[in-house]
Amino acid sequence: MAKRITVCAGIDTGKRKLDVAIDGSCEQLQVENTAEGHKVLLEWLQRHKIKRIGIEASGGYEQPVVAALRRKRFVVVVFQPAQVRAYAKFHLRRAKNDKIDAALIAACTAAVRQIYPAPDPRLSPFAEQLTMIDQIGEDIMKLKNRIETCRNERIRAVWKEDIARLAKRARTELKALVAAIRQYPDLAERLELIHSVGGAGLPTAVAILVRMPEIGQLTREQAAALAGLAPYDDDSGDQVGARHIDGGRDRLRRALYLAALPASMRWNPQLIALYQRLRAAGKEHKRALVACARKLLIFVNTVVARGTPWQGEPPAARTTNPSTA
Repeated sequence: MAKRITVCAGIDTGKRKLDVAIDGSCEQLQVENTAEGHKVLLEWLQRHKIKRIGIEASGGYEQPVVAALRRKRFVVVVFQPAQVRAYAKFHLRRAKNDKIDAALIAACTAAVRQIYPAPDPRLSPFAEQLTMIDQIGEDIMKLKNRIETCRNERIRAVWKEDIARLAKRARTELKALVAAIRQYPDLAERLELIHSVGGAGLPTAVAILVRMPEIGQLTREQAAALAGLAPYDDDSGDQVGARHIDGGRDRLRRALYLAALPASMRWNPQLIALYQRLRAAGKEHKRALVACARKLLIFVNTVVARGTPWQGEPPAARTTNPSTA
């Protein structure tokens, strides 16, 4: 019996154009990155019996075409730029232009062995709204930093007014986002499970729900790695380096880290105990907070997996020591 071959394509995304290539073929296409261009692309992919498409994340410019492809039931793999660069480096491919990049992404797509389910399409507009709220918070921090070095009282007053206005906008947007999420019973239930964990305030719960839709379906190691909170070894031969975190979802990691400080000082007895134990063992403040952020996420993951709210006791887990927490 002949083995079925999955025909793969790669898309290099630009602000205005999409360059498309088929793995193992000279066939290529360039279309506008518009609704009309997407229609031409879909017809071309169907005509060539493409089953799987790879596309590189490109600052959001890829999102409309990804949504259009998934609506037509194509399997879409979204790569981070670092993944494509690593594949090119491994294969000693140094030449670069849009057409070459499309062919490279197609080859990279064909090499993928594990395909993950597409994310819940309902979460995409929520993610955009949450990013806006995050950006408002970043603007507030910039203004606060300016106030610290400003000696002009009139200018300080102007910036304080701007901070108050932005803070009100952030609260309004968060309230609207939570209301939109709660329109879906399953998402509302998941949000409440996350929010039930001590230290996971409503903004943190929303960030976890939206930024990690896989929550409750992962191992503790997978959850930590996706959030960029997994500690990695840095050893070589007789040299033993310090463990460090790397990669992951930046905005989610930031939300968990910001939640870890009050959680490990006031709101979660287990995290308070963990923070104090790590500090007593000689861990610096930031490393202890990273460990608390990781543990908070593990608690949330377990609660969602069980489907029962947090009861104030830690979920059953392996005992860790200060060097591995």
